[in-house]
Amino acid sequence: MRNSPWLVFTYSVIIIIGLLIALPNALPQSTLQRLPSWLPHEQVSLGLDLRGGSHLVLEVDEADLTKERLQSLLQDARRVLREKGIQPKAVVRSQNQIVVTLADAAQSDAAVTDLKTLANPISTGLSAGQADLAVTANGATITIGFSPAGISANVDNAVQQSLEVIRQRVDQVGVSEPTIQRIGANRVLVQLPGAQDPTRLRQLLGSTAKMSFHMVAPNNQPGPGITMMQDEEGRSYAVLDRVEISGDRLSDARVSFDPNTHEPVVSFRFDSAGATRFADITRQNVGNPFAIVLDDKVLSAPNIREPITGGSGQISGNFSADSATTLAAMLRAGALPAKLTVIEERTVGADLGADAIKMGIYSGIVGFVLVAAFIFVLYGTWGILANVALLIHTILTFSALTLVGATLTLPGIAGVVLGIGLAVDANVLINERIREETRKGRSAFAAIDTGFRRAYSTIIDGNMTALIAAAILFWFGSGPVRGFAVTMALGLIISMFTSVAFVRVAMIEITRRSRMKVLHIRPLIPFSPYDKHIQFMKARFFGVTVSALLSIASVVLFIHPGLNYGVDFRGGIQMSVKTQGTADLAKFREGLDSLGLGEITLQSFGGNNSILVRAQRQEGGEEAQTAAVTKLKAEVAKIDPTATVEGTDVIGPKVSGELASAGILSVVIASFAMLIYIWARFEWPFAVGAIVTLVLDVTKAIGFFAITGLDFNLTAIAAILTLVGYSVNDKVVVYDRMRENMRLYKSMPLREIIDKSINETLARSLYTNATAFLALVPMAIWGGSAVSSFAIPMVFGILVAGASSIFIAAPILLFLGDWRRRHAKAPATDAGVDIIPPEEGRSRKSAS
Repeated sequence: MRNSPWLVFTYSVIIIIGLLIALPNALPQSTLQRLPSWLPHEQVSLGLDLRGGSHLVLEVDEADLTKERLQSLLQDARRVLREKGIQPKAVVRSQNQIVVTLADAAQSDAAVTDLKTLANPISTGLSAGQADLAVTANGATITIGFSPAGISANVDNAVQQSLEVIRQRVDQVGVSEPTIQRIGANRVLVQLPGAQDPTRLRQLLGSTAKMSFHMVAPNNQPGPGITMMQDEEGRSYAVLDRVEISGDRLSDARVSFDPNTHEPVVSFRFDSAGATRFADITRQNVGNPFAIVLDDKVLSAPNIREPITGGSGQISGNFSADSATTLAAMLRAGALPAKLTVIEERTVGADLGADAIKMGIYSGIVGFVLVAAFIFVLYGTWGILANVALLIHTILTFSALTLVGATLTLPGIAGVVLGIGLAVDANVLINERIREETRKGRSAFAAIDTGFRRAYSTIIDGNMTALIAAAILFWFGSGPVRGFAVTMALGLIISMFTSVAFVRVAMIEITRRSRMKVLHIRPLIPFSPYDKHIQFMKARFFGVTVSALLSIASVVLFIHPGLNYGVDFRGGIQMSVKTQGTADLAKFREGLDSLGLGEITLQSFGGNNSILVRAQRQEGGEEAQTAAVTKLKAEVAKIDPTATVEGTDVIGPKVSGELASAGILSVVIASFAMLIYIWARFEWPFAVGAIVTLVLDVTKAIGFFAITGLDFNLTAIAAILTLVGYSVNDKVVVYDRMRENMRLYKSMPLREIIDKSINETLARSLYTNATAFLALVPMAIWGGSAVSSFAIPMVFGILVAGASSIFIAAPILLFLGDWRRRHAKAPATDAGVDIIPPEEGRSRKSAS
């Protein structure tokens, strides 16, 4: 038995290229710059939770956009009717439509025809070519409104324009490596690395920045065509609705300083048309106040002392240097087409990100060492080969992340660590199969060939179930959770090469060169769970009863006291605070409760100097959230001047509701996907057994969250989905052996086949559960709060999944009855043939 030289060469090239691609991730930037240009220099991008920065999701305010478009439509309708000589009694906006009342109903058809010219054809999507307006007439009354397709088109255009405006604003303030992209139909994702002030970001990205210049009514008195507006200090102004100059006539805006007060001001300059118009206005209105309005708020209303013909001016007010810079940047970039609402905000400090990297790397290395040591003890010198394959697996995972341009997050590191545990699963399956074939008396090469062949289908089935969970997690997840799904999926795919293809070639080569006749895989410490004849099915009623009782208790715990829902699912504000000394929780609680922000909870995490502060969602829109965050930060600094806010999450009720729905839906879809896959690969009783066991496993995991009080957040959903895949993966191995034994021992009772199959796969079950457990325990202990909702329940879930494969999944098959015999009897009965025992048949022949 020989390896193809081309196969060995191909595998060697893949490993060397993978090593070169992954190498930059282990080198400091200074060393990387000195490498030759022909070597790879790309590193895996780090997520904001690892390098620090801000993550915002903004949503186009559809109501505000429709209001703005209707306002323009109102003016256009009046203009068209005036130009066509049609006299209306009234043209007014009523809710989401324009109502035109004609003086002469006979002009209705002509008016409808003329007003339809205001419609624009939709250029994209399924509604391309349709008009964006719906114009209907009822006697002398005509209504104009945007069609549903027109509203969708308006939102789509607004998102496209917003992307460009946001990009320009971010560039204006000098943020490097920003991520600005569209998500969904009406949302924009903005990720800005580095230390950023969330309040300033909200102002920069969420403000429409529609600037206009208006005259102030004489004597500042309200009346028709006048809107009362206020400035920052609460002073009221009666501003004429007519726009004298719009902000799109600005050609530049810069920060300067008043020579008298030395305070920051914003100097602006108009384009040529704007400068001419500005000169005319100031010439005609000397001595009158002139209001500069930004987003329906008066920035300043100075009196015009003399005509301004230079086309420039300045805006003064209580500006700080930062707020003046932000305003200037917004004016230079232009106005947003519609108001953007910040519906999700996450900020991570650079120090917290550095700590996350350190803890992730340390716990990952410790997990790898524990797994490698266990495999070495388990398989002796052959364990070294498995560990080499494991090391190559980890290297190729990082090279794959680099190649696909994936972003590595802290849950992503957890995915790499879990991938190490799942990759060992294939090695254990193969080694145990080879041991089994060796015990049957097969030669070395025959044992390798048969062992790999018989383990292959089981490995495929097990990995497919985990890949289904990863795919659903990626589809329904967001941010760091998607990063976990990507790393876990890549790890599973790569393990098919390292644990199966590479190890097979290496084993054949070692065996051939060593001239081995028999391949013995011996442990360092004698331990043999083989050839056992434990009658597991005797305990089936006990096992199912205990499992059912625990699941019922979990459901009760879910109802009361319930889960400790994180900010992801209930909305609100979450803040990570770190103090230099021991944090005084009582002092913090007393100070923060006095702010009047509703329910505030405090929780220690990761040490006695780290606090998690949670505040309920504030009434009053996004401005209220910003104000609450500012109050919390100020109070934290007042209570303990040494305290620093290392991270902030602000989640709106809309996002939290969507996340909760997506989480529940993803678990349900994953379960059905597993059911379909098991049904297709095995038979219906196996699918029923797997799903019933899965329900029991998941309910216990939910109960674990309830009884421990761990945060139930997006990371927790990732843990549940991973457990779904892992649990079914564990069942697949036992089921695969049962199916194999059913084909070999067709007359053996089902109960004996089940016991035999469990005994034969007992070693594999113990070993793979142990490796996954060892890989995740360091992450559960040292990974920190960001992954505690994943690693800790996963450690618990691994133990539950291992036990349920033996004491739940198998007994359910027995409870369903021996369907094999029913299948065998049915065709015979249909054909009219009598089924008789062999002895009875022989006696009948002799009698005849």
